[in-house]
Amino acid sequence: MSTFAGLALAYLIGAIPVGLIVARCAGVDIRRAGSGNIGATNVLRTMGKLPAIATLLGDIAKGFLAVTAARALAGAPFGEAVGAVIAIAGNCWPVFLRFRGGKGVGTGFGVFLALAPLAAGLSFVIWLIATVSFRYVSLASIVACLCLPLLMAWLGYPWASIAASGATAAIITLRHWENLRRLASGREPRLGERASAA
Repeated sequence: MSTFAGLALAYLIGAIPVGLIVARCAGVDIRRAGSGNIGATNVLRTMGKLPAIATLLGDIAKGFLAVTAARALAGAPFGEAVGAVIAIAGNCWPVFLRFRGGKGVGTGFGVFLALAPLAAGLSFVIWLIATVSFRYVSLASIVACLCLPLLMAWLGYPWASIAASGATAAIITLRHWENLRRLASGREPRLGERASAA
């Protein structure tokens, strides 16, 4: 029973629509602005830096909290690893918004800060280098999340955590499918550019 409660709580925490809440505080429905996505990138493009930072920090915090809750109730390493993936799924497909959520990057970073902090930190460095080099947030996010399982295997994390990072990479890449299509056609906006789709 405690395992189910831990996983359910991880999903519900992950499903908290931080970007929507931040935007609503400023009188904006982020689902009707820019790309319509509730993540930090769309908040940045439509509302500016401070709301985007608040959204990103909130997503990171809920990911960290979700894994902490799963660990406490469902145990480690298997329970917390499953809870990590479920929290990211909650962010991407939140029950509160008819299963239309974000792309999982901020929440995923928070999840792995709790689950595998060293690997998460190295993955962030990769994300930062890719973002500065190419100025495509979507591309940097995909590259960083695909590197994460390799980093975790290299650093010797438990197999359950490595499997969770692989599932996370698959989810985040899937959620960026339209971005990949725009990258291939040269239509993906760079960081700092406004666009109707992000």
